Amino acid sequence: MRTALGIEYDGTAYNGWQRQRVGNGVQEQLEKALSLVADEPVDVVCAGRTDTGVHASGQVVHFDAGSERTDRGWLLGANSNMPDDIAVTWARPVDESFHARFSALSRSYRYIILNSLVRSALNRHRAWWVYPPLDAERMHTAAQAVVGKHDFSAFRAAGCQASTATREILSISVVREGDRIYLDVTANAFLQHMVRNLTGTLVAIGTGELPVDAMASILASRDRKQGGVAAPPHGLTLVSVAYPDEFQLPKKVNMPV
Repeated sequence: MRTALGIEYDGTAYNGWQRQRVGNGVQEQLEKALSLVADEPVDVVCAGRTDTGVHASGQVVHFDAGSERTDRGWLLGANSNMPDDIAVTWARPVDESFHARFSALSRSYRYIILNSLVRSALNRHRAWWVYPPLDAERMHTAAQAVVGKHDFSAFRAAGCQASTATREILSISVVREGDRIYLDVTANAFLQHMVRNLTGTLVAIGTGELPVDAMASILASRDRKQGGVAAPPHGLTLVSVAYPDEFQLPKKVNMPV
């Protein structure tokens, strides 16, 4: 029997999603909890691996188990056996054709920037503190250059193991609300550090360090050295994964603020 789960987690204490030989991965904690509920070993497959320190409010996974449990049983059983910084938010039985990674149509991330003269003690693990004034409208205009299908080599990590750098960004926006700037981006898939590298370059444009048209020229260069610094991981959250309607999965999106 195949089951899909919605997962949220605070990535601060973890070395990313993936189980680790050395370190602590979110996947390991979830698999331990589900194995206790199923009374058998359980391996999970996620929609998208997140890096060290990155959070999720809408991660999706699937697993196969011989044990039958109700949706409520998987939900409450898993949560009662996991640390407080990881939670299952929903559980649904799915057809064996469903695959958390390969069935996904798109993934959406939100990056939060705290643009204030004073740092925040409460948001130190949730937002990147940038104290020089940022022009969010300028950042939004520049960001539109990356919409569409492109080679994103200029915005991938040096160690990225993806077989191709071609990805399609469906939408990207940069909006200011008070002292917070929200970067929301949706794509069919992402390269390692892609959102963080895009964010770092947009911040350089927001401060005036780079011109607005720099985004287009950096993208065309396919050269990572042309871009800005990578934004730190703690401002980034995987907020949702979209699937075909046939799987009837929950579509509620929990946006971090």
